[in-house]
Amino acid sequence: MLRRLALTAVASFAVLSAAAPAATAATGPLPLLSLPLPLPSALQGDDGAETRLTVTVSGSGDREADGVYELRCLPAGGTHPVAQQACDRLAELAQPTDTNAGTDPFRPVPADAMCTQQFGGSATARVTGIWQGQHVDASFDRTDGCEIARWNTLRPVLPNVR
Repeated sequence: MLRRLALTAVASFAVLSAAAPAATAATGPLPLLSLPLPLPSALQGDDGAETRLTVTVSGSGDREADGVYELRCLPAGGTHPVAQQACDRLAELAQPTDTNAGTDPFRPVPADAMCTQQFGGSATARVTGIWQGQHVDASFDRTDGCEIARWNTLRPVLPNVR
């Protein structure tokens, strides 16, 4: 019985091997796969999109907050002082809710926004790199209520300053 199964398997393979050149002759050669193959999104993370940011903070009045930090997510890493919490916040902002399709924390305040005239300090920040697979180049300050809210939305990617 085992010998018959082995012969059947060999015969089946031989038939398929013989049929393959005939099938490709009519349709052309089979396309080659480019390597390395991309990982399925389940292996890359929730959305498969890369996050790699450079965060530059100055003028906060806190020497520990000012500086240049690298942030990578999935897995969290880099020189950012609270990388895991920052990555968690970015993932939270990207998730759609009942009222929106996800928040883009790097989008500037709209030109026609009505903002309270309050000053939140001289801290500035610039974030560059890739978030959710998209290029980011955003500047932040605390010059009015809208800019303060925008900064605070991005905490702890940006430091908690007053």
